[in-house]
Amino acid sequence: MSATTTVTAGRGRGGRERILAAAARLFAVQGINATGMEQVAEAAPVSKRTLYAHFRTKDDLVLAHLRDLASSGATLESALAREDIPPRERILGLFDQPVPEETPVRGCPFIDAAAEFPDPDSTVHSYAREQKLRMVELVTALVTELGCREPAALAEQLVTLADGAASRAMVLGEADYGRHARAAAETLLAHALTA
Repeated sequence: MSATTTVTAGRGRGGRERILAAAARLFAVQGINATGMEQVAEAAPVSKRTLYAHFRTKDDLVLAHLRDLASSGATLESALAREDIPPRERILGLFDQPVPEETPVRGCPFIDAAAEFPDPDSTVHSYAREQKLRMVELVTALVTELGCREPAALAEQLVTLADGAASRAMVLGEADYGRHARAAAETLLAHALTA
């Protein structure tokens, strides 16, 4: 099968899903601002007309990408919502996020997006902020369930550790950098649980 035949065979139904998958791959490797809409269309593969029929602007595409990530179960925030794991382990799971070998260590996609869309009034930045606030709410509920003292303050400390570890992991290219923050989180939790 020739390359032309392969591209043609990939077009058709499922264009939106292919666009989001291509955008996710490109954003992870290149960053959001360095990825052009033409690159996304080519990687999907879809025509530019199809791309713009689904996403009128790049901001629309980025927002859909972030929403897709949030609902995928592959983010730090989603680890907190798993009811099949005890609360303490869900919290500590914030520091054990695996990164597939072929994927660069990118840190938190919501922090990345907020950094690339610094205007606090932009829809992308606003959505990233909502996700980070949701993360604090989830951790607050978990530390409250554990009976920790001062749950709101503790939750802020824990998410700051998680976000800091994710950012350092990206800068240093160390997928397992969270182990350092996990040790600090264990100490914070132990201290908050003592009478």
